[in-house]
Amino acid sequence: MSIQPNESYILSLLKDLLETPSPTGFTGHIMKRIEQEATNLGVSLTRNEKGGAILSVPGQDETHTIGLSGHVDTLGAMVRAIKSEGTLRLTKVGGFMMNSIENEYCVIHTRSGKTYTGTILSTQPSVHVYDDARTFERQESHMEVRIDEVVENAEDVKKLGISVGDFVSFDSRAVITPSGYIKSRHLDDKASVAALFGLLESMKREDWKPRCNVKVLISNYEEVGHGTAYIPSDIKEFIAVDMGCIGDDLSCKETDVSICAKDSSGPYDYDMTGRLIQLAEAEGIPYAVDIYPHYGSDASAALSAGSNIRAALIGPGVHASHAMERTHKQAVLNTTKLLAAYVK
Repeated sequence: MSIQPNESYILSLLKDLLETPSPTGFTGHIMKRIEQEATNLGVSLTRNEKGGAILSVPGQDETHTIGLSGHVDTLGAMVRAIKSEGTLRLTKVGGFMMNSIENEYCVIHTRSGKTYTGTILSTQPSVHVYDDARTFERQESHMEVRIDEVVENAEDVKKLGISVGDFVSFDSRAVITPSGYIKSRHLDDKASVAALFGLLESMKREDWKPRCNVKVLISNYEEVGHGTAYIPSDIKEFIAVDMGCIGDDLSCKETDVSICAKDSSGPYDYDMTGRLIQLAEAEGIPYAVDIYPHYGSDASAALSAGSNIRAALIGPGVHASHAMERTHKQAVLNTTKLLAAYVK
């Protein structure tokens, strides 16, 4: 029997996660939020040495364990240098196009706990001043942060407590429209994390137990490639829950659950992928099977690290990945449904 995801719970949690800054390497705040939510649901949680979380749910067959993962770390930046005119040079965290963050509002997080707002701009930001403002290449060395404080030189910036190595988060600008679209930065992968918690919430609310042990891994270094380089040794089947891509030569839509057959690391497990397709068809869940040649996941990280597992990859379809992303609530809710069908 199919579960009924709690839409208001999932969307409320997703909005909260999206509005909590968490660039890779600066995820302490959001992991505390994850821990709080696990406590609210009565789910056991432990932390690994990198600060990621492992949520454990006992199953009917305690001799077999399925692992599910989603990541809360996002794209972001760090302060590379403080420039003589009082702006900040950036180094990016994660893989994105520099033009996708141009004119974006941001927050600088100092090690003392202070925060300052700013705007990310090219170093030639005005067509009234620079002849080549329109064609100037948007690359890392041509971008800077204009701080919303009265600063005229590097010393003024340092007096604020801003230092090289401080993290810079991008405003998510999360909006859920009346038509059900969710547009925001960082839907990769907070939409999937909300879907995973929707699964855990349904277990509590509808009082059902998975067919075997389930461990939900919330990773915090996925965007730099080693989010789940370590996973518990009792996991035999592993499903990474991460965004599906939309674009040329792809069939996924924003309302679909993406089932990835192959990414840059190679094919995913044939039988697991086939089982997910069968379940989506049986449950009437809109889905698409696609291949993502420029993509890696927590499952591929676990395989590359030598984990003795079978692995698959699913997630809600997301348009404009690693830019101003958008999905639809149906894709998130249906991701929860497909996960429930697999573990039930």
